[in-house]
Amino acid sequence: MTLPQGEASAPPPSARTLFLRVFPNIMLPMFLAVGDQTIVAAALPAIAADLGDVERVSWVVVAYLVATTIAAPVYGRLGDVFGRRRMMLVALGVFATACVLCSLATSVAALAAFRVLQGLGGGGLMTTAQALIGETVPPRERGRYQGYLATVVVTASMFGPVAGGLLSGTFGWRSIFIVNLPLALIAALLALRLPARRAAPDATFRFDLIGLALLTTFVVVMLGGLGQLTRPGQVGLWGVLGGIALVVASVVLLVRHEKRTPSALLPMGLLGRPAIWRADALAACHGAALVSLITYLPLYLTTVRGTTAAQTGLLLLPLTMALGLGSMLSGRLASATGRLAVIPTIGLTLATAALLVLAFGAPYVGTAGVIAMLAAVTLFMGSVMAVVQVTVQSAAGPGMLGSAAASVQFSRSIGAAIGTATVSIVLFGSIAAADPKAVTLFADLLEHGPAALAKLDAAMQAELRQAIAGAFRAAFLTIAAFTAVGLVLAATNPLKRIG
Repeated sequence: MTLPQGEASAPPPSARTLFLRVFPNIMLPMFLAVGDQTIVAAALPAIAADLGDVERVSWVVVAYLVATTIAAPVYGRLGDVFGRRRMMLVALGVFATACVLCSLATSVAALAAFRVLQGLGGGGLMTTAQALIGETVPPRERGRYQGYLATVVVTASMFGPVAGGLLSGTFGWRSIFIVNLPLALIAALLALRLPARRAAPDATFRFDLIGLALLTTFVVVMLGGLGQLTRPGQVGLWGVLGGIALVVASVVLLVRHEKRTPSALLPMGLLGRPAIWRADALAACHGAALVSLITYLPLYLTTVRGTTAAQTGLLLLPLTMALGLGSMLSGRLASATGRLAVIPTIGLTLATAALLVLAFGAPYVGTAGVIAMLAAVTLFMGSVMAVVQVTVQSAAGPGMLGSAAASVQFSRSIGAAIGTATVSIVLFGSIAAADPKAVTLFADLLEHGPAALAKLDAAMQAELRQAIAGAFRAAFLTIAAFTAVGLVLAATNPLKRIG
């Protein structure tokens, strides 16, 4: 059979043409979604001062996290059915509308509700951007582009707090939402450049509302419960047991329902494939290690190392830069060699070794040495982010790219929540074992920040610092356990390479 002349003679686009055609269209939506996870954190004091209700102001951050986690499988499934460009435009519309509503909020409760809507848009932007790489980029080049996108994620995470502080201090906290509107418009115009591809019509498709309700129950109870566990003493034993029972029940019902539903929100046949569930579990371990490390590291630096808030921010820059560099290099390496499993296996082996050295060697080196070890940890952890997405998308095939990309994002969010709660419990338990009196002081430190140290006399500060230093050894070992499990999952993944 002879192909038409145009098809036979059409050469593949050059690397530069492909990059300009694809990457700008997905970079800005991803930047918006990730940046909005962190931009609000710096504006929380201004929001609390204006709207009051200080006790509930953290809802503004939690609401977005919960909504993005729920949105991931929803947009992934709908993108597979209705097309990813269409869902990208829908997500941008939801995101922009929510930004307007957030800027008009007159109470913390209303702002948190509008942040849920914003998270439903932001989660769609992240999932759809990941899936669009699988749809528009040849398999061998996907590692390179996932590395680029991982670098965007790191950059946006760094940019968010800085921009939030500057905007809220100069123009007021409402400006952090208004500034997104022109960017969302530009992102929509760029999205229109994407090819309008759609899967074959499926007359049997029915959106899985029951699955969505069960998934929402699981995510809300899981993330909300784990958030409370990071504040020991606020939830009684029966509250913890009741939360665990509700999580288990929702998971059992969700899995049972999804196995029986033709148009499942979480396709169990797809998620049960060895290459995919191992990659998703690896993403969860990676999220647990990285987010817990970044969450509690500023506390370590300010209390144990005595750095100021400004110095801590500067000291964290090498870590985030190393993470972005590791992600980009691993993506390029995956594209150049076609090998997948070996890259995170080596990376996490080195990251685990660096964490062990840090746990036992930190007391004997200066702050610069600690930062160097932590930069090595994040550099090697960068070997995971791009490779995991390439693995699940290659294993899923073109018809389920959205669901595959969503499973990674969902797993990473759940893993991050579990990891942060686990490290918090380890920190509190270690401090309680060393000095029961220091537990209350440590809880006050977590709630009010390093300023709480100023209320203590010199002897009490020294005692608390010693207890926290010992607790962080256990915390670093816990994080090393996350990376060790991750390297086993990477090493045993059956999808070793792509052609």
